[in-house]
Amino acid sequence: MTTLKSRLKEDLNTAIKARDELRSSTLRLTLTAITKEEVAGTAKRELSDDEVLTVLAREAKKRREAAEAFAQGGRTEQAAREKEEGEVLAEYLPKQLSDEELTEIVTAAVAEAKASGAEGPRAMGAVMKIVNPKVAGLAEGGRVAATVRKLLAG
Repeated sequence: MTTLKSRLKEDLNTAIKARDELRSSTLRLTLTAITKEEVAGTAKRELSDDEVLTVLAREAKKRREAAEAFAQGGRTEQAAREKEEGEVLAEYLPKQLSDEELTEIVTAAVAEAKASGAEGPRAMGAVMKIVNPKVAGLAEGGRVAATVRKLLAG
């Protein structure tokens, strides 16, 4: 069992013993998503820590999007609950890059893409291929794409 998955299970047991309903239900749902990912496909397999982080990031993104949708729909209690669940999941994710750090990485990638002949808005794909491996798990894809678009346009 991976270290991150075992940490999630230990934290779930601790939350259950402490009667922390929010944390225990969030961790239960996340572990279910991890198990679902493990049995998806043709053969059952054990996920690596990186794959578990990918599942965690996906679950956190679902919580953020749901919180926004509930807030727009006027359901503030459920929006707050989704935000709280997102905060629980954020404890297990690596620290996100700041806007300055992300801009610095994207600027270098734009320069690298221009050196290989790609320029303007059509260079988006080339720049994203350079940037994505560097920021995997450290910045959300939408933020990265917006920064790339802004720098290519400017």
